[in-house]
Amino acid sequence: MILRNRPLWQKLLAFVVLLFAALVIVLAFFPWDTLRGPVNRYVSEQTGRKFEITRRLDVGLGWGQATVKLDGIEFANPSWARDPYLVKADRAEFDIRVWPLITSKVVIPRLLLFSPTLGLQMEADGRRTWALGKDTSDPGTVPDIGLIQVDTGVVDFLAKHLGVDLHADLSYDSSRGEMPLNYRIKGRYKGQPLTASGRTGNVLQINAAGAPPFPMEINAAAGQTQLKAAGTVAELSGLDGIDAKFEIKGQTLGALYPLLGIALPQTSPYVLSGKLGKRGKLWQATGLNGRLGLSDIAGDMRFDQAGQLPYLAGDLRSRVMDMDDLGPLIGLQPTARTANAVEGVAPPPTITQVRRPGGKVLPATPLDFERVRAMNADVKYTADRIRNVRDIPLERGSVQVKLANGVLTLDPLDLGMAGGRFAGAIRIDASKNPADIRASLDVRAMQLARLFPKLETTGNSVGRLDGRINLSGSGTTVANWLGGVSGDVAVMSGRGQFGNLLPVFATLVGGDIIKFVLRGDRNVELRCAALAFDVNKGLMTGRTMMVDTTNAVFIATGQANLATEGLDFVIHPEPKSKNILSIRTPLVLNGTFGAPKGGLQAGPLAGRGLAALALGAVNPLLALAATVETGPGADSDCKSVLAQANTPAAGAPAKGAARAKGAKQP
Repeated sequence: MILRNRPLWQKLLAFVVLLFAALVIVLAFFPWDTLRGPVNRYVSEQTGRKFEITRRLDVGLGWGQATVKLDGIEFANPSWARDPYLVKADRAEFDIRVWPLITSKVVIPRLLLFSPTLGLQMEADGRRTWALGKDTSDPGTVPDIGLIQVDTGVVDFLAKHLGVDLHADLSYDSSRGEMPLNYRIKGRYKGQPLTASGRTGNVLQINAAGAPPFPMEINAAAGQTQLKAAGTVAELSGLDGIDAKFEIKGQTLGALYPLLGIALPQTSPYVLSGKLGKRGKLWQATGLNGRLGLSDIAGDMRFDQAGQLPYLAGDLRSRVMDMDDLGPLIGLQPTARTANAVEGVAPPPTITQVRRPGGKVLPATPLDFERVRAMNADVKYTADRIRNVRDIPLERGSVQVKLANGVLTLDPLDLGMAGGRFAGAIRIDASKNPADIRASLDVRAMQLARLFPKLETTGNSVGRLDGRINLSGSGTTVANWLGGVSGDVAVMSGRGQFGNLLPVFATLVGGDIIKFVLRGDRNVELRCAALAFDVNKGLMTGRTMMVDTTNAVFIATGQANLATEGLDFVIHPEPKSKNILSIRTPLVLNGTFGAPKGGLQAGPLAGRGLAALALGAVNPLLALAATVETGPGADSDCKSVLAQANTPAAGAPAKGAARAKGAKQP
C-alpha cells in the first residue's frame, strides 16, 4: 500500500535495494565450501597444474575486495620446475581486489601463509613458477602482491642463469619484539657459496605503497665477502626504501663485480662501514670509513641504475696511503703486511707468478674489457700522504677516474714525487679491441737529491728535473701496448750541484778519486742534462742523451726495445781536466729490463792496458803514462742540447706524441 502511490523510479530503487540486501544475506550465509571442488578444477584447468584446497574454503566479501580463507592448500609447480609445489601450507588467507579481475589482473594487497613450503624458480627465457597462467613467461599472469606474512616455513629459490640457488628456513616467535621472524639462508649466489641469517618483521612489503618501512637485520657471507646490515626496507620487490647501517669486508673490492655488478679494481683486503640508502634506482653509501689493507679510506659513493648503463660516482680520501696497497691494482700479489691487515678476512690465496719467456718483466695481465664496458663512472680519490715508498719518493697523490661507454680516463692524475709533480692523463678506449691507449704525463720540478737518495746523503745536492712522457698505441696488456707505442720521452735538468763522490766514481777518473780522498768533498756543478727518446712502434732510440758537469761530459747512444725488453747503449765519458790513473773508455749497458748488464767496452780498455804493460816493462813509473787523461772534454751548448731534447723527430714519434696529448682534458 505504501509503494502503490509512489513514483515509478522510487519503486525501482526500492526493488534494487531489497535485491541487493537479499544478495548480501545470501552471500553472507552462502556455504562457500561447496564450491571447493569446482574452484579446484577451475584453477587447475586455467593454470595447467594441480591446485587443491584440501580441507575448507571460506570467503568474506567487502566493497570491491574479498577475503579468501583456505584451510590447507597445495598448488603444484609447472612440470619444468625442480620443486613439486609452488606453495603448500597448513592455512592461507589473502585479500583480492574484485574489479581488476574483469581484466584478468590479479591484485592481492595482503597474503598470509601458515607453515608454508614455497618453491620459487625462474628461467633465462622468462618463465616463472609464480606466473598463474599456462604461459608462465607472460608477465601479465604474475600477481601483484602488496604485503606478505609468514610464520615457520621453508622457501627455495632457483635461478640457474643468475647463479642463484638458495634455501631459507623461517621461524616465528612473537616474544622477539618488532622483529619476530628469524631466517637462515644457505646456498649459492652468483656462483659463490652464500650463508645468511637475520631477523625481520613478520609482515613483509612486497609491492605495498604508502606502508611504513619494516625492520630488517642481516649477517651474510658470499665467498670471502662478508656483510652486516641493520635498518629498514620499504619494498622487497625492488629492494626500495632501504635505510640501514652496514659493514662490509672481503679480500678485494674487485670481488663485488660478480655479486653486485659494480666494476671496482682489485685491492688489498678491505673493511668499510657507513650508511646505505636506496630510493628507486639510486643506491647511496654515505659516511664511508674503513681500510684498504694498511691504508685508511673515507668518503661517499652513489650507484645509479636508472640509465642504460649503471653509473658510479663518488669522492674518496685517504689520510695515509701505504705503498704496498697499490700492488693489486697492477696485478701484483698483496704483501704479507697488507694481506693480513684486516681482522676476520683470510689472506688472499697465493698467486703463482707466471714467468714470461725470455725473463720479460713488463705487466702482461689482459685488460678486462667486460668490466670496463659494464658501467659508467666518475670517482675522485686523494691520498694526503703516501708512506712505505721504498725507492720511489712518492709523497701524495690524487686521481679522477672517469668511465664513459667503454672509455676509461685517469684525468687529472697528479702524484707528488721527490718534491715535485708527476702529473697528466691516461686514456684507455676499451670500446675497441685492442684498446686505443694514450698516456700524456709531465714531470715538474723533481728534486734530484730526493729522487736519488744516494745523492741526498752528500748533504749538499740541489737541482731539479723536468720532463714528459707522450705515448700512444693499441694493446690488450701493458706489455703489448708498450711493444707497439710511438711518441716521445724526455727528461731534462738545468743547473745544479751535488756532492763530488758519485760522479767521480761514475767517470772512473782515478786522479779525482785521490783528490777527493786528500781534500775532502767539494761540490760539482751540473751544467745541464738531457735524456730524450724518439719512440717508433716500441723502439726507443736515443735522440739526446747527455750529462754535462764541471768534471766531465757524458754522451750516450743506443736503443731500448719495449717489445723485446732489450737494452743496447754505449756511454762515452769525456773528462775536462788532466788526470792520471784514468781508465777513460766507453761504458756499455745491455741485457734486458729484468737483467741489465753493464761494463767497459773491451777494445779501448784493452789498448790502454797493453800500453801500460809495455811501458811498465821499461820502467814501472812509465806505466802511468798510459793512464794520463789529457782532458779533451768541452762544455756543451746546453741551450741547444735542451732544445733538441724538447723536439721529437718528425714522423711516427711526433704523430704518436700528438695523439697522446689528446688524452688530456682541453
